[in-house]
Amino acid sequence: MSGNGQSRAPGLRYQADERAPAALTIGLGLQLAVTTIAVPILVPTAIMRVAGAPDSTLLWAVFAAVAISGVTTMLQAIRFGRIGGGHMLVMGSSTAFIGLSIAAITEGSPAMLATLVVIAALLQLLLSARLALFRRILTPAVSGTVIMLVPVTVMPIVFRMLNEAPDGSPAHAAPLIAAVTILVILGISLKGAPGLRLWAPIIGVIIGAALAAVFGLYDVDRVAAAPWLGMPDIEAPGFDVSFGPVFWSLLPAFLLTAMICTVRAISSNVALQRVSWRGERPPDFRAVQGTVTVDGLSNLLCGVAGTVPNWTYSVAAPLVEITGVAARTVAIATGAIFLALAFMPKAVAVVLAIPGPVVGAYLTVLIALLFIIGIGLSMQGGMDYRKGIVIGVSFWLGLGFHNGVIFPEFVADFAGGILGNGITSGGLVAILMTLFMDLRRSRPSRMEAAFGPAALPEIREFLAAFASRSGWDGAMADRLDAVGEEALLTLLRPEEEDQDEDAPPQGRRLRLDATRNESGAVLEFVIAPRDYNVQERLALVGEQDDAATIEQEISLRLLRHLASSVHHQQYHDLDIVTIQVKALPSAE
Repeated sequence: MSGNGQSRAPGLRYQADERAPAALTIGLGLQLAVTTIAVPILVPTAIMRVAGAPDSTLLWAVFAAVAISGVTTMLQAIRFGRIGGGHMLVMGSSTAFIGLSIAAITEGSPAMLATLVVIAALLQLLLSARLALFRRILTPAVSGTVIMLVPVTVMPIVFRMLNEAPDGSPAHAAPLIAAVTILVILGISLKGAPGLRLWAPIIGVIIGAALAAVFGLYDVDRVAAAPWLGMPDIEAPGFDVSFGPVFWSLLPAFLLTAMICTVRAISSNVALQRVSWRGERPPDFRAVQGTVTVDGLSNLLCGVAGTVPNWTYSVAAPLVEITGVAARTVAIATGAIFLALAFMPKAVAVVLAIPGPVVGAYLTVLIALLFIIGIGLSMQGGMDYRKGIVIGVSFWLGLGFHNGVIFPEFVADFAGGILGNGITSGGLVAILMTLFMDLRRSRPSRMEAAFGPAALPEIREFLAAFASRSGWDGAMADRLDAVGEEALLTLLRPEEEDQDEDAPPQGRRLRLDATRNESGAVLEFVIAPRDYNVQERLALVGEQDDAATIEQEISLRLLRHLASSVHHQQYHDLDIVTIQVKALPSAE
């Protein structure tokens, strides 16, 4: 079955909806901010310098990137309505857009970049609103593959950071600093007391930075030269709406990369959900929609401000594994610190002065854990040879494209070199392979009816005809009939409890798809949404024994007995319950 009620995070001290102590919240928020703020500083800096933008544009782009990252990080954690993922999600500049951003500025202008970023953001907002329509493509296999490819694209940079040392430094300085930082983090994480384990990463960074200062590798001059407070002049470039050849040549690549960033946002949210709750829970796709919405809003702000696009970072998931703290208030603190640092150039300089070996050692530990999280996400729902082919081929092609060993001349020229990024190329391969498999599926039998008790006779008649067309005997037909009945009763019961006797009917519709596959039948119930998850309730069967829930427990127990798997995906606009029913040996 889909759940067994066991905890995914046995060492979790504070789950997503709990408040950690203020000191711990601020400390971990500072830790996340310190270790991630370099990205929204360095990525816009690198892009603007390579593209030849003036210093005034560069300073504004960095300020806007950090400030927008702070605001949207807080927005991700708060979650109200359809906005926000409700988890410890950190926003920051996207490395996947580096090449495209440089091309947009050099071949066009900063205004061209702003226009393309806004259009990409609108696509993300559209995907967020209709995420259920893309559920067969943006699967755990695709999301897990994207997460696994993040280390592939980042690790070469991280490994180079381990060796960064100014000229004249002792040859052993960088290796020693990196080794000490990693050993402190791992030692405390593996052998430290639970309370001390919370601070393992930041302790490692502090000790590593102190050792770097002994060798003269900490950039004190950078800190001394930076002012305490201030902000640059506003340099928002406006928009280029001429829609010339440069725009049309870059638009497909921007839209494709926006879709890949959406997959990453989905992956990040689902990965965090898996480690942010003590009890096993099915993914909440309404929270996923909220994450994608904020991703789109963040890029909309980036486009208006004229800075480089953002995406959702995955770094918080391994941090939760290490510290045992998943409270969303940590992300609120992180965003607030980001926003404050945007107006404090000296504080930003303190962070940027930390030498590469220390930052690289810290990221090595977190990114290694992130790879394992990606594997676990890919394995969600089990593994078969089709899923294995998608994951394996996508991962290795992404690795090959990123390292420039697969048709390098073609890849360099295609769509501005978009395939040179492993996340983009591997994610695109995973999406295309998943789409191909979905198109190869047999067309389902389908029925529609008003959602209510009166639909049961229609469901029974429909499933009986489906069993007959599939060549199954009476035993399998009876099992499908029973599954259809118990599924409908389980979905109806919370509605009946909430419905006022004198209230008018809700007018909801039920769509039932039935498909035959190699192991039996797949039934998919699509209805209007509600705050009730069948999959989660199945995991809790037997934990509540009060008389008020006994009837509901009977239906759930029967459904668990009859079905081999039940998955309930809840979106803002749809509820989708997918039930796998294995064919009986005598049914063939």
